[in-house]
Amino acid sequence: MIDFGKPLGMGCLRLPLFDEKEPEKIDMEKAKKHIDIFMEGGCKYFDTSYVYHKGNSEKALGELLVDRYPRDSYLVSTKMPIKWMTKPEQMELQFQEQLDRLHLDCIDFYLIHMMERETYARCEEWGAFEFLMKKRAEGKFREFGVSVHDTPEYLEEILIKHPEIDFVMLQINYVDWENKSIRAKESYEIAVKYDKPIIVMEPCKGGTLAALPEKAEALMKAYAPNASLASWAYRFVGALPGVRMVLAGMPATEFLEDNLKTFRDLKPLNEEEQKIIDRVIEIINENTVIQCTACRYCEEHGCPMQIAIADNFGLINDMKRFENSSNAGNINRVNIQADYYESWVKNGAGPASSCIGCKNCEEVCPQHLPIVQYLEEYVVPLLENWQHKA
Repeated sequence: MIDFGKPLGMGCLRLPLFDEKEPEKIDMEKAKKHIDIFMEGGCKYFDTSYVYHKGNSEKALGELLVDRYPRDSYLVSTKMPIKWMTKPEQMELQFQEQLDRLHLDCIDFYLIHMMERETYARCEEWGAFEFLMKKRAEGKFREFGVSVHDTPEYLEEILIKHPEIDFVMLQINYVDWENKSIRAKESYEIAVKYDKPIIVMEPCKGGTLAALPEKAEALMKAYAPNASLASWAYRFVGALPGVRMVLAGMPATEFLEDNLKTFRDLKPLNEEEQKIIDRVIEIINENTVIQCTACRYCEEHGCPMQIAIADNFGLINDMKRFENSSNAGNINRVNIQADYYESWVKNGAGPASSCIGCKNCEEVCPQHLPIVQYLEEYVVPLLENWQHKA
């Protein structure tokens, strides 16, 4: 029986950085502090991947966690990036490299990263499931899972064909729960149907549920003045039956401490709170142009023109979210969007108008966004041609 500790996992896609535009440069001292606080809070689950922080996330865990704590005090989950491989020989090479990076002989939980149709076809062609079952039999990892960003029907198809899958990782949050594109509730129900423990990713939708439109924030604060906005999101997913672990990216110490407070005594949402959530979802949908979670897969693995796609989309959403704001700070934030945009371009990022329409970004987007269309429709006219308000 595995002791999972508190059901809060540290998502190591978003470790502390010196500069958000340089994801490979992890602030190791701050990350070390966060790991210590996290462990002291009764949590022990760390989720990473071969590609996070351009490979440095696994290295950071090897140095800051594995080298400093007893082996039975933590759990490590990582993923094989078959989607980004070019030949089957890389499976063995990269698996061994991951063990070396993490300073481990055995990984606790191992997943195929971003399992969608192209990845699945490659897995079948290369014998990836057989390869990984052999590794599991050799004791190289304890449980095998898949990270899925696709339809509920596709998830069910995979689980039927491969009953050897021990658990699944799914994107679940209250905004995506009944979203017609993400269909999180239906995917959740499929996992429960096949008795697969669930690891939740994006419970706070890339941090966007921690910064809501004023009307939504007012509803939550009127009911629970001392509760953070993020705590509502984590309580929504954390209390779902079948959820084993909720992953949270916590680059700031205050995020970490607030999440530990939420999971110290995790309470399900009551009926009145759920009604508030339902209204908040309506407000968010009214005030969100682009459903981007800022995972940056599109930038790191897709864009040959180095366009700061996630940042541009974030600015577009801010402009919509705060356009009717009565808060002076938010009004000022809207007025300086063009300055942010221009500074990125001056520092080497491609302007949105430099997009060549290759759609590499769309092939790796977990949200299946029409990125090229959004760049042309929103970013170019609203940011490149932005005129500051008086």
